[in-house]
Amino acid sequence: MAKIRDTLRRVGLNNFFFLLVGMIFLAKYFPSWGTADSPLPLKFITGIGISVIFFFYGVKLSPQKLKEGLSNWKLHLVVQATTFLVFPLVVLLFYWLFGDADSYLWLGTFYLAALPSTVSSSVVMVSIAGGNLPAAIFNASISSIVGIFITPIWMDFMLPEAAVAFDLTTTVIRLSFQILLPVTLGLLLHHRLIGFVNKNQLTLKNFDQAVILLIVFTAFAESFAEDMFAGHSTVKMLVLAVLMLGFFFMMLALMYGISQGLRFSREDTITVMFCGSKKSLVQGAVMGRVMFPDPVVFGIILLPLMVYHALQLMAGSALAQKMGEQDKR
Repeated sequence: MAKIRDTLRRVGLNNFFFLLVGMIFLAKYFPSWGTADSPLPLKFITGIGISVIFFFYGVKLSPQKLKEGLSNWKLHLVVQATTFLVFPLVVLLFYWLFGDADSYLWLGTFYLAALPSTVSSSVVMVSIAGGNLPAAIFNASISSIVGIFITPIWMDFMLPEAAVAFDLTTTVIRLSFQILLPVTLGLLLHHRLIGFVNKNQLTLKNFDQAVILLIVFTAFAESFAEDMFAGHSTVKMLVLAVLMLGFFFMMLALMYGISQGLRFSREDTITVMFCGSKKSLVQGAVMGRVMFPDPVVFGIILLPLMVYHALQLMAGSALAQKMGEQDKR
């Protein structure tokens, strides 16, 4: 049993993954618990939770390490460009070739493409694969902050075509108050609170995951309550999973090609591949809650990101393990 658990953990199938799946089933069978009519103020609770998450994220950022990381500007430019430029452009290309203007799944796919990179999983996988760890930490940190502004700009471009109400100025202001302000306060208090954060990493991690689970539950509960998934069969979901997996590997290959074309070292190439191909479920759930005020629509839009998140953990972990073993030979 222990061996099976370790194997599942190595490929990204951890407790959080199964809890995410559990939230979807809970929302399906008990949607009234997560709607606006619920006796529990879940929307208010998650709003407070989001600010707390990003406050402690700001505390974790080291101003000194951020300054030191500025020197490798060429690598940073490539990682941020792949995250915020190449990713959305690739999805737009496929959308214009094959897309359906009325499909929320296409909109959700574009939304995941416009999101910043993950922090923890990117850094962990770069470390396992033998990449440039300081550069990974720098890029993952910067990506999360830059995404507060770039992701809404991309969605302002896409949402009017999808007939979804969106106000760029209002969205940026709300995100600044709910995310950027707590991050900035946390960064200013880095030296005072970093000891507390280091001592309570597990508790803070569990808190972060609990907030994300609540966001996922409420989003899917609203969608199930309004029968938004009525036209989405199991076969369609399997096709979505296959497409997301292919998308992930295509982006990895593209980033590998860019890195080789620029003659990056093996360590820097690994950093580009793993930081540039990851997309953050945390920020996707948080920012989406602001950008898509209609929770019924939000559940559908969140679906591609959740599928991609699970697959990037499984496929990325397996690939990082393999690359790390090759590095040791």
